[in-house]
Amino acid sequence: MYKDLINKKQKLSVIGLGYVGLPLALELAGRFSVIGFDINEDRLAKMRKKVDPGKELTVDKFENKDIVFTSSLNTLAEATFHIITVPTPINEFNQPDLNPLLSASETVGEILKKGDYVVYESTVYPGCTEEECIPVLEKISGLKADIDFKFGYSPERINPGDKIHTLKNTIKIVSGCDEEALNEIANVYSSIVEAGVHKAANVKVAEAAKIIENTQRDVNIALMNELSIICNRLNINTYEVLEAAKTKWNFLDFSPGLVGGHCIGVDPYYLAHKAMSLKYHPQMINAGRYINDSMGGYIGKKIVKKMIESGDKKHIRRALIMGFTFKENVADVRNSKVADIVKELHDYNVTTDIMDIHANPSDVKKEYGFELADQPSGKYDIIIVAVAHKEYRNLDESYFQNIGTEKTIFVDIKGLYRNRIKRLIYWSL
Repeated sequence: MYKDLINKKQKLSVIGLGYVGLPLALELAGRFSVIGFDINEDRLAKMRKKVDPGKELTVDKFENKDIVFTSSLNTLAEATFHIITVPTPINEFNQPDLNPLLSASETVGEILKKGDYVVYESTVYPGCTEEECIPVLEKISGLKADIDFKFGYSPERINPGDKIHTLKNTIKIVSGCDEEALNEIANVYSSIVEAGVHKAANVKVAEAAKIIENTQRDVNIALMNELSIICNRLNINTYEVLEAAKTKWNFLDFSPGLVGGHCIGVDPYYLAHKAMSLKYHPQMINAGRYINDSMGGYIGKKIVKKMIESGDKKHIRRALIMGFTFKENVADVRNSKVADIVKELHDYNVTTDIMDIHANPSDVKKEYGFELADQPSGKYDIIIVAVAHKEYRNLDESYFQNIGTEKTIFVDIKGLYRNRIKRLIYWSL
């Protein structure tokens, strides 16, 4: 398979061209003949014009690449090696929503041929690939896994907005249904990942390795968030505490904040779901999720208490929120926990203007029903720097004074302006 792919006798497909699939497809297209498949025609139209809908990749990343962007099943059928990179979200009850993954499996099943390979990259709980996805492929195609087609799992490790830890220099975990599949899949990824690959013992091990990466981060951030709540009650600054603690060589460098997005804020629920199905209640994972999911509401309530302490008697107060994406310097607003702050403030009769230089206003409107403002207007009783976008990191205090009042509360969620705000009422985690 690898020899036929590298010699372009066969084609490779990437199904799902989001923040994971598109950079992967373009990197592969530098070595192989690639079919980029997606069901969103608007996104495909942009990609054909060498535009990344996620605003992560520049035009030069599309140059000299052997790739076709399509939503056609007939075109997809030309490929013999398929990589599925669709989202794996949670539903309103924090349970895994496998619909995108199973739908993609059905799509591939319709065009699957004897001798083909299918590799999953979507983050799932251990066992999901073999228990949920492979049966769909078999049912739709009429083929048998391990006999008629090969499969594997290679978890994505792309960190949105990170220009240092990239696909090429991050070790790729690979797994296969048998030794032959493992080696062929490893060869494909080795051709584009300079850091090399790690061959996992089996598919379940690879699935578990990915999901604990984000679960570990989630639990560590939850500890920092709990620390920040305690420090606030002690009337000491959390970041000053962390600066002192980090002088110890083995102290882990985590900081408090909002945990949203489609990875850290979601993946632990997949692991918890699987644990519960095995009759085990994961106490630490669930505790971490509870703390991190409640931080938006906690911040909103702290702001209201600050308003009361300031003696502000207004019935209607105005807040400016700077930043809405789930993390700094990205356009993605999925599962943004800034929305929880907005909702909490609305419950206390605070009107809000939301600005975000990176977010797409139509995405915010569609996902949350909020309008984005182009720029500040009038005076604000509360100014919240919610996301550490590079454009919001080094503004002068005079900038905030000009759009505030003498009693304006300045909320610095990420501690960017610690010791730099002297004339406004300052609060941080």
